Amino acid sequence: MKKKALSLLLAMTMVGTLMTGCGGATKSDESTEAKTEAAEDKDTEAAEDKDAEATDESEEATPSTTVGDGSEGEIKVWVADAVVDFTAKEAEQFLNDNPDYAGYKVTVEAVGEGDVAGNMITDVESGADIYVFAQDQISRLVSAGALETVNPDVIDDVKSANDEGSVKAATVGGEMYAYPLTSDNGYFLYYDKSVVKDPSTLEGIVADCEAAGKNFYMEINNGWYQTAFFFGTGCELTYDTDDSGNFTKANVTYASDEGVAALKAMIALSESKAFQNGSAMGEATNVGAIIDGTWDSSTAQDVFGDNFACAKLPTFKDANGTEYQMSGFGGFKLLGVKPQTDDNKLAACDALANFLASEQVQLDRYTEVGWGPSNLNAQASDAVKSDVALSALAEQLKYTIPQGQYPGDYWTLATSLGDSVRNGDITSSSTDEELMETLKQFQETCESYAN
Repeated sequence: MKKKALSLLLAMTMVGTLMTGCGGATKSDESTEAKTEAAEDKDTEAAEDKDAEATDESEEATPSTTVGDGSEGEIKVWVADAVVDFTAKEAEQFLNDNPDYAGYKVTVEAVGEGDVAGNMITDVESGADIYVFAQDQISRLVSAGALETVNPDVIDDVKSANDEGSVKAATVGGEMYAYPLTSDNGYFLYYDKSVVKDPSTLEGIVADCEAAGKNFYMEINNGWYQTAFFFGTGCELTYDTDDSGNFTKANVTYASDEGVAALKAMIALSESKAFQNGSAMGEATNVGAIIDGTWDSSTAQDVFGDNFACAKLPTFKDANGTEYQMSGFGGFKLLGVKPQTDDNKLAACDALANFLASEQVQLDRYTEVGWGPSNLNAQASDAVKSDVALSALAEQLKYTIPQGQYPGDYWTLATSLGDSVRNGDITSSSTDEELMETLKQFQETCESYAN
């Protein structure tokens, strides 16, 4: 192995040791759903969902909206700015349809997913009674006592009504702590169907792009996209946290035969003449296929025109012919209810949350602001099914894991690993032993962030 690859990872190991050796916790990932910051700042934290980026910037200046008379008390709801008016309208409908709760005043305030968890954990008592948050924050919120479990009277219905990924994202330690709201953050394949004849295999897509002189884009030096290979072969990379959000344990199995298979596949892709490192459709040139998300759907349609097509991520094979389905992170928005001392208010909060996460409201939310539903019936509606990008993502989310919390340094380390591939420090000529040594150093560094 070239010494440069080893030195990069060793340097990261030293940084991790310095950051954890003095008894302080490493920097935790304060981002929400993965996307935005992976595009804007690949070397720090997980990325936030593009729709959150587009709508949350002006939330502090957005006034709250209130419905109801307040004779029985107030229910405070935090949602992203884009859905404040929508949520207030639906809350008013809920109060009209449920006279038992008509005496409550519902105040809907704009607080984006990037801020809600930090605000709730800082001061649970002053926080919202009902709030939307990204699934990567659920463990912290549970540890802080900021989430009530889902109403046992409706939990079976909630589980059966929503897709498996969103239900899993809402569950901690076997208990369901939130109502699934969306299944719309993740990545999949956009492609030009005049170029790519069969999008089901990575090898086939690359060959078609090479034959047509077109580019295939994937951001392999990004810790969000990179997991598509490693999770696909069965590797694990997750973290446990304590009640304060400190990382206490790293569950990593990259230094394994499965890890070597994933790294070889990433190397093989990088060595194709069609390969380009990137994940933003608006920045791609001469593109035949790209791994990207729903936020770039309209751009992809403009670029590909009549040849626009989408699909789940493809499979890939190792040297022995074993086939793996590309995996990765999935992202979900969840609706949480804060524990209450007043049982009547808790019942009202549970009922309102269940309503806001219901099939029809999810479908209406998709129609008005484009949030992709987690509800299975809503996903099967003609309106959602006609959205080919969301349909491709829904298929891909069957093979992903919900993104949890990761140290900020993980994302930097993943960039170093991907850059070692891109720069040719490790290649298809590297031996299995050399690749295993690279992954061993990567794994040990990941583990050091939780010491």
